[in-house]
Amino acid sequence: MSGAPSATRTEVVPVLDLRGGLVVRARAGDRARYAPIVTPLSGSPAPADVARGLLSAWPARRLYVADLDAIVDGAPPDLAALRAIAAACPWVELWVDAGFATADDVEAFLAADLGRPVLGSESQADAGLVRRVGARAVLSLDSCDGTPIGPAELHEDPSAWPPEVIVMTLSRVGSGAGPDLAGLTALKARAPQTAFYAAGGLRGPEDLPALAAAG
Repeated sequence: MSGAPSATRTEVVPVLDLRGGLVVRARAGDRARYAPIVTPLSGSPAPADVARGLLSAWPARRLYVADLDAIVDGAPPDLAALRAIAAACPWVELWVDAGFATADDVEAFLAADLGRPVLGSESQADAGLVRRVGARAVLSLDSCDGTPIGPAELHEDPSAWPPEVIVMTLSRVGSGAGPDLAGLTALKARAPQTAFYAAGGLRGPEDLPALAAAG
């Protein structure tokens, strides 16, 4: 995931997808088929091991964690996995999407002091929670195959957005198709002061110059 938190700096945010207490390999948003990851960065798919290996390869200051059991099945956040990641990599700030959909969900997570909540548009019933939580959270504008997911207001009204917004193109995740540059450019034109983070389709360093140019 890549974003531009300022006009002069592009930031790469590594991503872990969790399912059943393990890190899984995401592909094209087909979450039912995600299997435990096999990677030279780690000897196992245990969250702490993969996080440590990933951050040794790319020493980022933030790590995005998607808790798919919470997002898809409504399970409680996997606090044990998050604590293990935080203990293994104490210098990194966690951005966590665990299907937060109520103020109580958000407040309980903030009280656990395990990072910043990510409010995915796919998990929201309306835009009210995103507006109330504001800058304490990161918004994820989720879409699949060009179709926005979640309340239309969240996608259409920039006044509802916090300062940091993830643009999550689920159908491009793990596909190698490249990021949705046209969509990202259009969003940046509507909210030039917002720090946008592109998620979905990123292939590697070759995509970073175009993302930086898009803001």
